[in-house]
Amino acid sequence: MTAKSSFLFLTKIEKFVFLLHSFNFTNRKRNTMYNIKSLASWSTLLLAVLLVACGENKKPENITINSKPVEVTDHHTLSNYKDIKIQHLDLDLTVDFAQKSIQAMAAWQFENIAGTDSLVLDTDELQIDSVLLDDGSKANFTLAAAVSMNGSALKIPIKKTTKGVKIFYKVLYNEVDTFAALQWLEPAQTFGKKHPFLFTKSEPTMSRCWIPAQDLPAVKFTYNATVHVPKGLMALMSASNPQEKTADGVYHFEMKQPIPVYLLALAVGDIAFRSIDARTGVYAEPVMVEKCQNELSEMPQMLTAAEQIIGPYQWERYDVLILPLGFPIGGMENPRLTFSTPTIIAGDKSLVALIAHELAHSWSGNEVTNATWNDLWLNEGFTVYFERRIMEAIRGKDYADMLWTIGRQDLDYTLEKLGPKNEMTKLALNLDKISPLESFSDIAYEKGAHFLWLIEKTVGRAQMDSFIQAYVRKYSFKSVSTKNFIEDLEANLLSKNPDWRQGVNYIDWVFNPGLPANCPVPGKIKFGAVDSQRILFESQRDVLVLQTQEWSTHEWLHFLRNLSEQMQTKDLAALDKKFKLTQIKNSEIACAWFVQCIKHQYTNAFPAMEHFLINTGREKFLEPLYLEMMKQPTTQPLAKQIFEKGKNNYHPNVRKSMRAIVEGK
Repeated sequence: MTAKSSFLFLTKIEKFVFLLHSFNFTNRKRNTMYNIKSLASWSTLLLAVLLVACGENKKPENITINSKPVEVTDHHTLSNYKDIKIQHLDLDLTVDFAQKSIQAMAAWQFENIAGTDSLVLDTDELQIDSVLLDDGSKANFTLAAAVSMNGSALKIPIKKTTKGVKIFYKVLYNEVDTFAALQWLEPAQTFGKKHPFLFTKSEPTMSRCWIPAQDLPAVKFTYNATVHVPKGLMALMSASNPQEKTADGVYHFEMKQPIPVYLLALAVGDIAFRSIDARTGVYAEPVMVEKCQNELSEMPQMLTAAEQIIGPYQWERYDVLILPLGFPIGGMENPRLTFSTPTIIAGDKSLVALIAHELAHSWSGNEVTNATWNDLWLNEGFTVYFERRIMEAIRGKDYADMLWTIGRQDLDYTLEKLGPKNEMTKLALNLDKISPLESFSDIAYEKGAHFLWLIEKTVGRAQMDSFIQAYVRKYSFKSVSTKNFIEDLEANLLSKNPDWRQGVNYIDWVFNPGLPANCPVPGKIKFGAVDSQRILFESQRDVLVLQTQEWSTHEWLHFLRNLSEQMQTKDLAALDKKFKLTQIKNSEIACAWFVQCIKHQYTNAFPAMEHFLINTGREKFLEPLYLEMMKQPTTQPLAKQIFEKGKNNYHPNVRKSMRAIVEGK
């Protein structure tokens, strides 16, 4: 029975309610007993009957509607986070570029809620020198053997009265691909070419590579830090930040709001600051900073729009650091200071939706955080949804529709790659024996966002915004599970109207693989015009018919992504001659263009593509190009040659992934 027919069936049940009150029934496949007398509401009764009536739309064991939140169990940490409640961190770091190492001290303050005799923290390849308890005594710590995916447990004997420890340790340079928290860049890998650069990327569980910690998103704490760097360089963190370099290279930081450790971030380099308004600004290398300031001039409008949609901004300032090209992802939502790829600096503000995305994380992810990495969609799906709402507010609905269309194309690609029945296409994941890195796909981002968009379209925007704002207030500076969200959705929104529950069908969206048939579809005003021109071009093979003067990046992406498989090399040559696509500086368009060049063997573009692959560290662009080259025997040797030239410019995680592609693993 389909979900739709199940709901239609439920409307006929009322006359049988008195009979149902007399029975208990069991979902044998889940071995779950449902006692109808214990169901709290008519809405819950309908849900329970649906779960039995519909074989595929079944409720997971750990979801009990209207129950109290359960204690989080996280399989990606070795720490004893259930026994020890971390409260505050004082961090002291000395950065040594010559040795590519950090001399560090981490002082944790905590509450021993279980009265346990040890503090256990996550580490990965840290050199622990010594540990002191808060009474000054030296602790005889032990560092366990490494465990796959989870690193090494640091066990520190403590007394029941112990409320703090100081850990003295070193973070050493490591060329192994699995060591992924720090990326050290040589001067040649920066825009200025004069000074080295360092940045961290801790999400999801790489914080343990540079801080001994309870490395899971459900644990939040405040922190202060002192960072020592070479004179002439600036240090920045996910905290209150300097706006000028200090004379002695010593910087002090404070984060008053509680955050999970994956949001603790550090960057060191030749960095300058430019203000945009009283609450926003941009950091970048001096040779880039004015260009970045101009590109991101809409940040104040984004912040205002976000507050109107979601609620007050809780972090005082919102600044962006534009990193060198080696940064492996689009952006990282470190509180108060987003780390961003420079590939969004296109010169025409066409790619700044990424900043709207990272800004939106200030609410979804930073303020309200997924309880475990099984719940990543609560961070990323909400954030993509908010991003589209922000961009609609400042650029209009037609623009937002283009973003939704591009996002749906990405989602369809991922579903095709994984397979529609793959367990990893669920929103609520089970990653017990899987690296949390595997959860970062377009499922969490785009399927999650489309689910929220469906809710909005079902209940109306005013009801949706009211629900969202109440949800954020309820879980402000806390962590939230999929279970928590579903309970809130049911109790505070869908229960108001039976038709809403039927239209949303969250069981199918959240707990089943694939994409439900009621996925919303955006308008096609702008892309419809692009499709018309593309079809005309493909039929006449004449670039002169293309009228592209007003096209945005997204229109170009739509055009290139949807070119016919029947295109020939001469057609690409004609496009290149007219529009200079091989020389384009817009990374999004360049990537889509180079994919077509590989498919249709337009070899004139290969030298530019090689330069692009060697100098761009963003995995979003590297993966499709290496994959496309490896599909065809004629370009496989080229893929391997380019990888060998560019691999040292890639972040360790990216290098590992690209190596697997070119080696056919």
